[in-house]
Amino acid sequence: MSATSGIGVSQELSSQFSSAVDSKSVRFLKVSIQNESIVYDQSVPIEGSLTEDLPKLQDLLQDDVPAYILVKLDDPATDWLAIYYVPDSAKVRDKMLYASTRASLLKNLGSTVFTDSLFATSKADLTPEAYFAHLKHIAAPKPLSAREQEMEDIRLAELSYAPTYEGSRARTSIVGTGVGLNWTTNVENAVTELGQEEGSGIVILTIDPAAETLLLSSKSPVTIDTLKSSLPSSEPCYAFFAWPHSHSDPPRREIVFIYSCPAVSPVKHRMLYSSGCTGVFQAAKTLLAQSSSHFSARKVETSDPTELDEAYLRSELSFDTIAASGGNGATIKSPLGDTAKSFAKPRGPARRRP
Repeated sequence: MSATSGIGVSQELSSQFSSAVDSKSVRFLKVSIQNESIVYDQSVPIEGSLTEDLPKLQDLLQDDVPAYILVKLDDPATDWLAIYYVPDSAKVRDKMLYASTRASLLKNLGSTVFTDSLFATSKADLTPEAYFAHLKHIAAPKPLSAREQEMEDIRLAELSYAPTYEGSRARTSIVGTGVGLNWTTNVENAVTELGQEEGSGIVILTIDPAAETLLLSSKSPVTIDTLKSSLPSSEPCYAFFAWPHSHSDPPRREIVFIYSCPAVSPVKHRMLYSSGCTGVFQAAKTLLAQSSSHFSARKVETSDPTELDEAYLRSELSFDTIAASGGNGATIKSPLGDTAKSFAKPRGPARRRP
């Protein structure tokens, strides 16, 4: 905060401004600083609209002498504009004096009537064209931080995308699951076939933002060992991985939904895929309900596709936890070969001797 000069408003200026507010017939009040006081200089009556009267300031002001101009606005008629005219060619002392006295001027005259302010460093800043540019600047959206812009983009994405799933069957509403994306026939067929096939394989999907549609990127046989190299390294994607394994009892063929979003992905892509993730997962759950394979109830998410190995999937799908737990406190062997011990109640504190 800049320091204030301590200069006050003269009684004459207070009276002149009060009369101008009541009469509503004064367009400009020129105010100056003289003898350590803010004083009334001269006034200009209203003759036309504000933009029609603005050219009069060219004769009212001097090229190298600062001044305050109090301007009555057209609408609403009770509002005023404060112009702080401090030319670049003015003396440094005058610049500092007028800058440090602004707050005192508004405080003494009543800041509530001043709904706008304008800073001018030359007469060219006080033309009708310059004033229109000032109003346009005020009406423009305020700049947002990177985080605020990201949240705003997410909000707009949620409003613009209809939460629906659409394939060759009837359109089904998926309420409350985030952004709903349209499924093409190719995508639906690829996911359905993956659920009915045998062995391991993967279906990778991407999003066409313009059409709000899922696209089939690839469908290929992969194993758990080659899974990490099959996903894009710099772009988000959704993947359905068919994984035959023996980590459940009985062994089964698991369809695992994977949301991969590498850290280097563009921000807009990250927001779009994140918003649509739950909707795609729920739609696939419905699509694969009659599949001969088991559709995993858990999603797998990663920001680094290279970490997708057997240990990572076991952990994300809680197979390690299930394998290591047993009923009645029994000790059993986990698939990792480690022995999981039964829960032992901790010993209490030692008793104090009397």
